[in-house]
Amino acid sequence: MNSNAPVGVFDSGVGGLSVLAEIRQLLPRESLLYVADSAHVPYGEKSPEFIRQRCRAIAGFLLEQGAKALVLACNTATVAGAADLRQLYPDLPIVGMEPAVKPAAAITRSGVVGVLATSGTLKSAKFAALLDQFASGVRVVTQPCPGLVEQIEAGDLEGPATRALLERYVEPLLAQGCDTLILGCTHYPFIKPLLRQLVPDNVGLIDTGAAVAKQLQRLLAERNLLAGQSDVKQLFWSSADPQKMQAVLPMLGVGSARVMAFE
Repeated sequence: MNSNAPVGVFDSGVGGLSVLAEIRQLLPRESLLYVADSAHVPYGEKSPEFIRQRCRAIAGFLLEQGAKALVLACNTATVAGAADLRQLYPDLPIVGMEPAVKPAAAITRSGVVGVLATSGTLKSAKFAALLDQFASGVRVVTQPCPGLVEQIEAGDLEGPATRALLERYVEPLLAQGCDTLILGCTHYPFIKPLLRQLVPDNVGLIDTGAAVAKQLQRLLAERNLLAGQSDVKQLFWSSADPQKMQAVLPMLGVGSARVMAFE
């Protein structure tokens, strides 16, 4: 495998761009390919089998584009598809996501941790296993957030509708004494500025994008696959309207870039 080959990253939509940003910051010499499966967003409302099939289709496409590693920048896709992809491609570095239960349990002072996530993530066996493993002695309060992903997909990061949704989801967590909030969906870091307006300064906000970038760095280093190039590229695809994603990219800190169609 060529060490200067690109890394493939995908999500149910644009949320994984928050992970892409962490990868770009830690590994600035890596070329990156990104697929947003926005025609099927959010994954949290789809069956595990449907998500597995989408993961297979997108992974196959990214490998056709020459990807040397895959990042499932989506908690729900990781739950449904990561094990399947690792079985299909046993020699390929594959990095998934999981809600930051362990670090949240370590830093909470009140002993109460809140989780904002999609229904699919909160219902998963993997999430239950995380709680069993890392949350003993800590009370975890979960909050599904229907509609929030769609607002972020549309580029509405701080409008009245997004604010009203977020207020509705955050208030019960604060009322129960949560002093740490886990952002359990890769879309949610994009509304951190709005969230910071709605919660007290002493409430911590945790996501796992930086940890995923570090895990990718570790796996690439183990295989001598870290890129050494200066000619870095970023390519984007969407299974929905590419022009809609193209318009949203600058709002999400990516800047202007062409988005191609993926089916």
